[in-house]
Amino acid sequence: MTATPSSDVALTELAAKRIVAILANEAPGAIFRVSVEGGGCSGFQYKFAVDPAPAADDALLERDGARVAIDPASLDFLAGAKIDFVDDLMGRSFRVENPNAVSSCGCGTSFSL
Repeated sequence: MTATPSSDVALTELAAKRIVAILANEAPGAIFRVSVEGGGCSGFQYKFAVDPAPAADDALLERDGARVAIDPASLDFLAGAKIDFVDDLMGRSFRVENPNAVSSCGCGTSFSL
């Protein structure tokens, strides 16, 4: 695993707290994964999941006890992004502020380049 410099992908305090809470209910060694996949209403979409362990080539982002794995292909799409957790009228969810996205959908889970 490689460490991801915080200038590449940032994790907010609220996102870190939520990830710690999610991983507290998982097996030891589990990690929160953020990835980018084709699809969604804008061409690409963010995916959030829990994996039993990081892969050997994952970049690893850590903050306040939260551990996040990002695969190399997704890392290219997420360079400079900020991962946040919001609780608003639209609901509770992870949101990505991505400077590489040209446009995104209203819910913030898909984007285009």
